Amino acid sequence: MIAKEAFFKLQYGLFLLSTRLGDKDNASVINTVMQITDNPKRIVVGINKDSYNFELIEKTGKFNISILTENTPFEVFKQFGFVSGRDTDKTAGMNLKRSQNGIVYFDEYANTFISADVIEKVDCGTHMLFVGEVTEAEVLSEENSVTYEFYHKNIKVVPEQKKAKGYVCKICGYVYEGEELPADFICPWCKHGADDFEEMK
Repeated sequence: MIAKEAFFKLQYGLFLLSTRLGDKDNASVINTVMQITDNPKRIVVGINKDSYNFELIEKTGKFNISILTENTPFEVFKQFGFVSGRDTDKTAGMNLKRSQNGIVYFDEYANTFISADVIEKVDCGTHMLFVGEVTEAEVLSEENSVTYEFYHKNIKVVPEQKKAKGYVCKICGYVYEGEELPADFICPWCKHGADDFEEMK
């Protein structure tokens, strides 16, 4: 038996990954970023190959990471985590700052931003690991960084229970309404499969 909830205890952070191609900005929430070397300073990010950010990083070899804080509201996670940049300009109307590489970063609910150039990549099936050499980094505040567990316990909004039969995604809270959840159903928000849904009581 493999308990899905066991993985919520891993100390993932939650980060805003931003990219730019031409005059098109894009950003999305990810949970896999780590420093791997100190001299030179290098980080690794894990990106789902189905994401629009993956396409942009493949083309440009550049990205920014904004480390989100515990006071980040759920609306930010909805805006940058539940829709695709292919269909929506997620940064439209926002007064975001740009780093030296020309890519936006999120300073309102972030305590740090880091810019990196890709120097290596590792194919991991559904995801690609990009190794980036850091070109710029700045501390923006002393607020605590948000962890995946903190998000699940304190930020994520659990949908109100409805009288209609349905299934709720344990990862992001999306509700599928219907008598039976298809076995091959994929959550339109977080892209997790039917195994991560539970019947609403």
